[in-house]
Amino acid sequence: MPERTVACQGVDLHVVEEGSGPPVIFAHGFPELAHSWRHQLPAVAAAGYRAVAPDQRGYGKTSRPHRIEDYDITHLVGDLIVLLDDLGEQKAIFVGHD
Repeated sequence: MPERTVACQGVDLHVVEEGSGPPVIFAHGFPELAHSWRHQLPAVAAAGYRAVAPDQRGYGKTSRPHRIEDYDITHLVGDLIVLLDDLGEQKAIFVGHD
């Protein structure tokens, strides 16, 4: 799957994506990675969607801020909003687990 990096609130967000069409953003929980969605991404892409999974901040190939405050829900949601902006989209389907 194609991988890239998105500059995001002082963090380099590692992203894997596949397909085209309306975006479906897959957000992993603790302690996983975008790799957790490796089976779902191709299936969702085959169904006509742009399947996108970032490594959340502090995980995998994404930057690791040092301050605990940088991992609060405001920052985590902000990362997903910046990712949505980077995709040039106003809305998406979000899938997550923890």
